[in-house]
Amino acid sequence: MKRLYTISTEVHFSASHSLRGYDGGCARVHGHNWVLRVYYEFTSLDSSGLTIDYGLLKEMVEKVIMPVFDHRHINDIEPFDRINPTSENIAAEIFRMCKENISFPNGELMVVELWETPTDMVRYSEEEE
Repeated sequence: MKRLYTISTEVHFSASHSLRGYDGGCARVHGHNWVLRVYYEFTSLDSSGLTIDYGLLKEMVEKVIMPVFDHRHINDIEPFDRINPTSENIAAEIFRMCKENISFPNGELMVVELWETPTDMVRYSEEEE
């Protein structure tokens, strides 16, 4: 039996955006207090019985995400200077950033959840083909 452990951390950032080609209020510049949750799956524990220290995971995610997104206008950030900064596109970009910059020998990024409001979020993951 293969054992899997899913570990998650949450970070918060504030940023504005405006949606291009959208017929509604979100076409105007507006901001959110975004909540980001990342989920990593681990196949084993270390000698202490841990997958990864939660504090270390959070620190690593903050180091990758905060300088790019916190207190920024997302439309000014690459690639959102070219593509629409929808929650879906932002979540996919954050997934890419985490996948490229945060890795563990016995763990893998599985899911990114990006909450625009306390009731509205997108969940992004990738399947191997």
